[in-house]
Amino acid sequence: MKKLVAFTALASLGLMTFDVDLAAAQDAAHGTSDAAETLAKIGASGLKGIGGGLAAGLGALGAGVGIGRIGGSAVEAIARQPEMAGTIGTNMIITAALVEGVALFAVVIGLLAII
Repeated sequence: MKKLVAFTALASLGLMTFDVDLAAAQDAAHGTSDAAETLAKIGASGLKGIGGGLAAGLGALGAGVGIGRIGGSAVEAIARQPEMAGTIGTNMIITAALVEGVALFAVVIGLLAII
């Protein structure tokens, strides 16, 4: 787990550092923009990537927790009333599909923020 956190932190730092806006870099090379404006554009581009990644990651994390709770509760309910296994299973699948839809929406919105 520590390795995953360290890798995520380094990847985020890499996105923030190396995500350069090409138009801002060309303006800086030709001297048509002042240095402060160019640095602001480059910094905003990196922060936009981090924000999009966090949004997508938190959406996926929330969906994982939600589906885990749905599955655990369904198994517990089936253990209490085995004769209702079909109905509980159907309701569990429908609810999990709704949670997955919201997670997919969060990931798409997070990735669109990067673009």
